[in-house]
Amino acid sequence: MSGRVSGRTDSVTDAGAGVLRAPAEATYADELAALAAADAGNRPGGWRLTPRAVRAFVVGDPDLGVTRKFYGDDALVDRCVVTLMSNRGLLLVGEPGTAKSMLSELFAAAISGDSTCTIQGSSGTTDDQITYSWNYALLLAEGPTPRALVRGPLHRALGEGAICRFEEVTRVQPEIQDVLIGVMSDKVLHVPELSEPDDVVFAARGFNVVATANLRDRGVHEMSSALKRRFNFETVRPIRDRDLERRLITEQTGGMLAHAEIDTRIAPDVVDLLVTVFHDLRDGVTEDGVVVEKPTAVMSSAEAVSVGYAAALDAHYFGDGHVGGQHVARQLIGTVLKDNADDGTKLRHYYDVVVKPRAKRDKLWKAVLQTRPELDR
Repeated sequence: MSGRVSGRTDSVTDAGAGVLRAPAEATYADELAALAAADAGNRPGGWRLTPRAVRAFVVGDPDLGVTRKFYGDDALVDRCVVTLMSNRGLLLVGEPGTAKSMLSELFAAAISGDSTCTIQGSSGTTDDQITYSWNYALLLAEGPTPRALVRGPLHRALGEGAICRFEEVTRVQPEIQDVLIGVMSDKVLHVPELSEPDDVVFAARGFNVVATANLRDRGVHEMSSALKRRFNFETVRPIRDRDLERRLITEQTGGMLAHAEIDTRIAPDVVDLLVTVFHDLRDGVTEDGVVVEKPTAVMSSAEAVSVGYAAALDAHYFGDGHVGGQHVARQLIGTVLKDNADDGTKLRHYYDVVVKPRAKRDKLWKAVLQTRPELDR
């Protein structure tokens, strides 16, 4: 790794405590240091940690005090690490909110020590935002020189042997996506405006690309078959294990509240209620067999964490600090009722056929039912 990557990482780490959301290499700097200190195996070229240590960073290692960060299929993590050791890129696909972006960030932090070589894909993404652009004041003053070049994420990752993250790749126009084809095949980027030897950037060891794509966006801008062949596809699926999702919500909301310096926490029975509601609406059927209509809104684990965090903030600032069913329900309504009017009808049906019977035997669900009038406003 070049000194520039190390210096950047150190400065980000130092500033991590003062930002709203620090990158993974800053947030988990102590864990990465512990893994590096105990990491005596062989490392692939350009990697800061061995593959085993990268895996441990993602799925946790209690013996080293490394927390689990991805709650899902550990075998998926193994396959992703193997792909990143190869000459093929990694494409993480799945429903929104299944931790694809988080996974790509964790891999980049563990492998490269820098997760900020990131392209955020959108319909307006241009090739110069991916590769390189120019400081036009210097360009006019001295012409195309290395000093006037402004390196984009892909240029920087190539030269420094780092992981380049490409978020929402299918939201980018196909001709812009295809900028990746030559780079991923030949591991080289040409800068024709410059003179030799600065006109060619060869990939340093450790370079690779991790891209993400939402299944709901499939067909927005379908990837070309040539680009698909440069990637191994891995599908990140929603959490099916309720106990695992309870643990995720408890740990994630606890960390977010601690970062916000708020002492409110969500009790286990409230977490259970939150998980139950999300699974009911996500699956379209309750555990006791009552069929409900699934809303079109995303009912992912990430949304569940967001609802739990917002419910705790509601209880802290507008209540007595104890999170109840009513706090969860208020935030749930805002999550479900986004852009489809039919989802309101589906949620009202859920209140009538699921929440109302449960409210007769459980006070938490009774508190949820009390928010039913808010759906009719």
